[in-house]
Amino acid sequence: MTTYTICIFTENSIGLLNRITIIFTRRRVNIESLTVSETERKGVSRFTIVIKHESREDVEKLVRQIRKIVEVMAVFGYLNDEIVYNEIALFKVSTPLGSKSLDVETINKEYKAWVVYWGLDYVVIEKTGNDTDIFEFFAYIKQYEILEFVRSGRVAVGKTEKGLVEYLPESEWAYYL
Repeated sequence: MTTYTICIFTENSIGLLNRITIIFTRRRVNIESLTVSETERKGVSRFTIVIKHESREDVEKLVRQIRKIVEVMAVFGYLNDEIVYNEIALFKVSTPLGSKSLDVETINKEYKAWVVYWGLDYVVIEKTGNDTDIFEFFAYIKQYEILEFVRSGRVAVGKTEKGLVEYLPESEWAYYL
């Protein structure tokens, strides 16, 4: 199966997430990751959806179906080598008195992860990178007691020179200050 990242630029409107996900449900396509956020333009949201599928033609049909939604301004489908992407993961690791101490130097230097909170009985470690990087760190950190683990969806930008600006004229949209 091939991994596809679909980036959708839309107007901010209630119920739009439901209408977009129904398209995937009807075609029996599982969403591996979904991230929604505002863009640099006020009133414009960006959906980043990761799917795995065997047929490029089916993914192209899915993209064409999404384009038919009124509030959708632009849709792009990418393969992994056509984008720059990352995820973030947080690990809550137990550190009670008398337990094996964390090797913070290894965590920082080898895995490029950072302790972002140090409590009395636990620490929270942040790791960014692709899913392979995150799960390599997971394999290392599981020598300690992991209390919680959470991973975000993918955030991605295309490797093309232009992005959203190419599809939305400058004069029509306000930027955040």
